[in-house]
Amino acid sequence: MLEGNRVSRISVRGFAVASATAVTAVGSVVGVASGSTAQTTDDAEAVANDTTLLADIPVGQQAQVQTASLTAQADAQAIAADATARKDAEETARKKAAEDAIAKQKQAEKAEQERKAKAEAETKAQAASSLDDAPTQTSYSIAEIQAMAKAVVASDQWTCFSNIVNHESTWNYKAVNPSSGAYGLFQALPGSKMSSAGSDWQTNPATQIKWGLNYMESRYGSPCEAWSFWQANHWY
Repeated sequence: MLEGNRVSRISVRGFAVASATAVTAVGSVVGVASGSTAQTTDDAEAVANDTTLLADIPVGQQAQVQTASLTAQADAQAIAADATARKDAEETARKKAAEDAIAKQKQAEKAEQERKAKAEAETKAQAASSLDDAPTQTSYSIAEIQAMAKAVVASDQWTCFSNIVNHESTWNYKAVNPSSGAYGLFQALPGSKMSSAGSDWQTNPATQIKWGLNYMESRYGSPCEAWSFWQANHWY
């Protein structure tokens, strides 16, 4: 067995070497996580400069020092692994939360679109019913015909709808084109095609309005789309 004081001195120095190695390893890990390794490296070098090199330690002491060093390195690696695992878990949680938020937003938008579509369908059904219930008269003024139309045409489509009727017939539900035979508010050609909306198509502007609105929506998508086509071609 070595002399007590010498053993104690070398053991302390040996552990200092292990500590310096551990500080360097831990410092590297912590430094990478924090973005700065300069101070940790300087501290490790300062400690190392004040200790005995492993080669200077008696063989019997080296195994103990190496074991301590490896243990310190293993601890440092475990700390780094835990930090990486936490970071990955946090990133996964953030992505999941973002995906859930997007999915909920899409569901809400879909629900809103379905609600609007349902409301629009109900409005159209009520509007068609109001035309069916319109009292039959022997004649109708322009104001009365326009009131019927406003009851069924969406407010944001009214101007376009009105523009087409103005250009086609100036709101005369009995207007006839002398050269082509086109008839009514929308100058349907032939006029008899409006019979799909009612047998009284020649005398009832409500029937003509029902047919004309359906024609614009089914052929062009809306009165405004029909008006855009009319402006480009002067027919629709």
